[in-house]
Amino acid sequence: MVNSMTAFASANGSSGAVSWAWEIRSVNGRGLDVRVRLAEGFDGLEAVARKQIAAICKRGTITVGLRMKRTSAARVAQLNPEGLERALEAARIATHEAKVEVAPLNIAAILALPGVFGTVEAETDPLGAVIEPVKQDFETALAAFAQARGAEGAALAELLKQQIDQIDGLCRQAGDVLDGRRDHVAETMRMNLARVLGTTDAVDEQRLEQELAVLAVKADVSEELDRLQAHVAAARDLLAQDGPIGRKFDFLTQEFNREANTLCSKANYTDLTGIGLDLKAVIDQMREQVQNVE
Repeated sequence: MVNSMTAFASANGSSGAVSWAWEIRSVNGRGLDVRVRLAEGFDGLEAVARKQIAAICKRGTITVGLRMKRTSAARVAQLNPEGLERALEAARIATHEAKVEVAPLNIAAILALPGVFGTVEAETDPLGAVIEPVKQDFETALAAFAQARGAEGAALAELLKQQIDQIDGLCRQAGDVLDGRRDHVAETMRMNLARVLGTTDAVDEQRLEQELAVLAVKADVSEELDRLQAHVAAARDLLAQDGPIGRKFDFLTQEFNREANTLCSKANYTDLTGIGLDLKAVIDQMREQVQNVE
């Protein structure tokens, strides 16, 4: 199964007045580079995150982030015993010592006195109480992340298969034009000799055949085509393997490109040169896609 090194996933959760959000994103990289940024108080989860990421990823630059947010806490009513005691003491002094006549106090009047009754923020859940649900949401985000890598990897594999088939087809076309190239080179040499000698009658056919044989050896591209076909088979085998194949595939695309360059330099025939250029274009496209394969 082919996995992509580029993916993104997230998961959100909340408990009481605390909410959180996990984000996991990755881009391509030569090796595995895990970067973890956690909210204050959750540093203990870093080792867990790194271990679980390393269990499913072998290459890529992966960033894990956890954001925490406290919502406005609900307010609850609360009696202030000290305020109540001060209010009652003030009423006692007013009636008994200062001889001030006051209306009898009822509970509603007492609670309405300043400092006796009010509201305070309800206690929020301590961070320790949300550790487990936060960890569970990380696992949810990680599962979605793995699924995203696999889905994008499957799309990459399908595209690579198409490009390998294109290379295979172009190699077969190149093989088909080799006979035509020999006839073309022979006719070109004959015409050039005739132009120099002033007549085609003076052309020594035996010598011409000898020269053509020498040129054929120098310009032979059968080995390049054989190696390209071998690389096609190797690329198909790689796509069928499990585990990371990106670095091997990248090396293979370099080999593809080397053979295509040699074929173009030896072509000396418009049709074969065109096929060589088409090969290079497909190989460049394939190499670009391979950069995202784990």
